[in-house]
Amino acid sequence: MAIEQIKMPQLGESVTEGTISKWLVSVGDKVNKYDPLAEVMTDKVNAEVPSSFSGTIKELIAGEGDTLAVGEIICTVEIEGGTSDEVPAADAAASNSAASASAAPAPGQAADEGSKGRYSPAVLKLAQENNIDLTQVKGSGAGGRITRKDLKQIIESGNIPQSSGQKEEVKESTQTQPAVSQPAAQTQTAAPSQSAAAQSAASAPSVTVAAGDIEIPVTGVRKAIAANMLRSKHEAPHAWTMVEVDVTNLVEYRNGLKDDFKKKEGFNLTFFAFFVKAVSQALKEFPQINSMWAGDKIIQKKDINISIAVATDDALFVPVIKNADEKTIKGIGREINELAQKVRTGKLRSEDMQGGTFTVNNTGSFGSVQSMGIINYPQAAILQVESIVKRPVVMNNGMIAVRDMVNLCLSLDHRVLDGLVCGRFLARVKEILENTSKETTSIY
Repeated sequence: MAIEQIKMPQLGESVTEGTISKWLVSVGDKVNKYDPLAEVMTDKVNAEVPSSFSGTIKELIAGEGDTLAVGEIICTVEIEGGTSDEVPAADAAASNSAASASAAPAPGQAADEGSKGRYSPAVLKLAQENNIDLTQVKGSGAGGRITRKDLKQIIESGNIPQSSGQKEEVKESTQTQPAVSQPAAQTQTAAPSQSAAAQSAASAPSVTVAAGDIEIPVTGVRKAIAANMLRSKHEAPHAWTMVEVDVTNLVEYRNGLKDDFKKKEGFNLTFFAFFVKAVSQALKEFPQINSMWAGDKIIQKKDINISIAVATDDALFVPVIKNADEKTIKGIGREINELAQKVRTGKLRSEDMQGGTFTVNNTGSFGSVQSMGIINYPQAAILQVESIVKRPVVMNNGMIAVRDMVNLCLSLDHRVLDGLVCGRFLARVKEILENTSKETTSIY
């Protein structure tokens, strides 16, 4: 028999960690290659981790709720035909956990030997944030591992075990903070020092729960969204600009062919497809907008891959339309429909989320007429397409007419982009949309 390791995969571009939301197998279960082992959440996608081998589940290294870095071991599988035994497998797991400054216990070691236990980065971070002495914690995970759930129960109880050298005032500070008040942005950063943790705890909001209030646990997906949004707002200096567009001709064109299109193609032709096409065409003419900040340089992307926001009741996903500038309006419309269906049926794959270079958000579907989006980090900009509304407009001849108007709101990273190029980009998008009609534009 040989022991093989299953590691946390990279489930999206720029994804550095994932959270085990649910194990689909137990120790002793037999699995085939490609069978799903666990459901994993990241800030970009929910996905199943498949088995790379056929064999028997030997150990679940990570517990449900644990957050692990890409490449960390989540479980081990015993397969036939090898000569490895359990001890080398434990040694391999220990070497992979070296960054945690703790060695893996051999199978015969006691589970409560905390100083020699294997701690995931999420456990170490939570322990440091709340000044918990892990040597005094008894784990409930496989092999006595300490899980994030163990620490959360300790934090909620207020009975936090600490080493004798820790200051009493730090203990009191952490005990007064609820478990849900830890800043979400820390889920993607290194664990802070004890002094930083104390300052963080002191600044966290303390919310009084009154009778009739409902406490809603923060899910892994919601924490990941919060972390990514905070990172974008903290790192990218946001600026905003807006133009209004007369889309009367576009509305007449689309409304005149939508019924026949639905019968012929089998899906709805939405206004959003026209906007995505116009944006992708303008990005081709203004490639500076299709860029990303990379610290000491700006990366101007060759491919135009449009990220679109698709919301469910409790989460937001951002699938990508690849090479949108090469697709027709019909092709873009079909892909929007297919990606939205994947999100709502839970079939979105990690590759569907990768490679986005610019985001277009259809906020108008909720009736919004003006909004300022948070940039989808590390992209340089996001465009909000607002609701199309009929308004009285003064025409060039001085006459007042009722027209279909829409606001386009652009959020930009001022490290990458300046107002001049963004103004020209929006003016071009406006020109394309205002000249979209039956006579000038083909959807095929």
